[in-house]
Amino acid sequence: MYKRTRICDSNEISNSSGICCITNNADVNSIVTDNTITPLYLLSDNLASILDVADFDFFSDAKIITGDCKQVSVHRCILSARSSFFKNMFGGTKEKVTKRIDLKEVAKDYDVGFDALNVVLRYLYSGKVEHSLSAKGVCVCVDDDCSHFGCWPVVDFLLQLLYASFTFEISELIALYQDHLLNIFDKIAIDDMLKVLSVANICGKTCDKLLTRCTERIVNSNVDITTLEKSLPQPVSKQIIHKRNELGLNISETLNLLHKHVNRIHRALDSDDVELVRLLLKEGHTTLDEAHALHYAVAYCDVKTTTELLDLGLADVNHKNNRGYSVLHVAATRKEPKIMVSLLTKGAQPSELTLDGRKALQISKRCTKAVNYYKFTEDGNISSNDRLCIEILEQAERREPLLGEASLSLAMAGDDLRMKLLYLENRVGLAKLLFPMEAKVVLDITQIDGTSEFTPNLGGCQRTTMDLNEAPFKIKEEHLIRMKALSRSVELGKRFFPRCSAVLNKIMDADDLLQLACMGNDSPEDRQAKRRRYVELQEVLNKVFHEDKEEYDRSAISSSSSSTSIGIARPNNSKIATKN
Repeated sequence: MYKRTRICDSNEISNSSGICCITNNADVNSIVTDNTITPLYLLSDNLASILDVADFDFFSDAKIITGDCKQVSVHRCILSARSSFFKNMFGGTKEKVTKRIDLKEVAKDYDVGFDALNVVLRYLYSGKVEHSLSAKGVCVCVDDDCSHFGCWPVVDFLLQLLYASFTFEISELIALYQDHLLNIFDKIAIDDMLKVLSVANICGKTCDKLLTRCTERIVNSNVDITTLEKSLPQPVSKQIIHKRNELGLNISETLNLLHKHVNRIHRALDSDDVELVRLLLKEGHTTLDEAHALHYAVAYCDVKTTTELLDLGLADVNHKNNRGYSVLHVAATRKEPKIMVSLLTKGAQPSELTLDGRKALQISKRCTKAVNYYKFTEDGNISSNDRLCIEILEQAERREPLLGEASLSLAMAGDDLRMKLLYLENRVGLAKLLFPMEAKVVLDITQIDGTSEFTPNLGGCQRTTMDLNEAPFKIKEEHLIRMKALSRSVELGKRFFPRCSAVLNKIMDADDLLQLACMGNDSPEDRQAKRRRYVELQEVLNKVFHEDKEEYDRSAISSSSSSTSIGIARPNNSKIATKN
């Protein structure tokens, strides 16, 4: 009796993400006898176990660097025997032998991460495709209501696997992952379908079925021509536009979106020339809303250009494009926190729905891998853009009112302007140290770098800042400008990052600072003594900030130089105290 081992077909689904788990040998059409099946299984298991050995690096002889900058140790002999790609890469004379492959150099068109590479390598080692990545959050989005069958984390992972299989010239895996994508085809969002089409086009004839299905769906979709031209290779976008023209589907769009004046505005935005946009608008041929200029900037332009266009105040932030997307919906796919906060502060409504009933928060959640969302809690990693955007949208939907004071300490400082200024300066400095990503979003929007920093005179150090130790203290225009920027920064932080604000409140309301902030009916001598003590504490804080900043920078440099790093650890803040 003979048994045939095979790759499972597209109907054999073993988990909710639609990614098949194969436990039998996957050499297509190979025939083995009962006498050889057991040794082959043992060989497969033994080779697979090599990848799990703790000291794997010790007996490996080559490295592969993934798109997410992680390093994987491999054996040239095994990979060369299993793939002609690796045979060619590792072949050569002893003097020119390759022992290191950077996937960014050989797989330039789509990032292949560590998890996807590991699945493909396990197949090459053992002939099996095994993965339980849903448990790790790799194939799971953040939306609890999602079935995780066709959301972006699933699609992206399958595309990584497909592209890696194509790059490594593993035809059986190409067929497998093409079938998986076709199996979940109707569940894939149209914006994600553009990316599927791009990868299928790269794979060419090996993905004919996928390429044909993607093209047909996009031809009959409501994706505008601008998005097609920005998202797809030029030959592919031209082919789709040509087919639409044959079917009479592009007439209205040709008269509107592709109008020459709209194109001129888009080209000006591509050049980061907002002043030219202003001049084009004066000609009166179109408006920012008619050109969907804000949608365009949010999707494709530099953050600075986008915020400058928004600051013109000439566009409706809740205007919807022909696909029923508001600007905030587009920002949810871009995942740039600064743009999102800027839109919300200008009046963008998080409750607006797309034509298929989605809010910006749901779009953002379904675009975000659970593993990326929760990673910041591990090892003190800083928050990712994915997480920040979700937090911002969640907070915007809660619509909590802004409180007038940042915390109890500031409230009890009363009308003493110097105490308030010192408090705000310390709070913002502490936020930059503890929550660098969140602080950067807020401080960029409030443009606080354009004002002069308040600080006591520290030990004769030369500083280009304003000194609050002057007696008597007189409020000046630069003080008011700085205080306004600091106050707005604290308010925005409170509004969009309440978790961070709660931590800052706890630190800033420590007993020593709270006592100093409470003036009550103190005598002039007591007030002066408290001011001196407050300045002393601020000097301590500034010194600690400086020391921890150096430690943080060293940690960041060390982390970036290590190819196995998965994030930057936050600095140790145990030195921060409010008492000498």
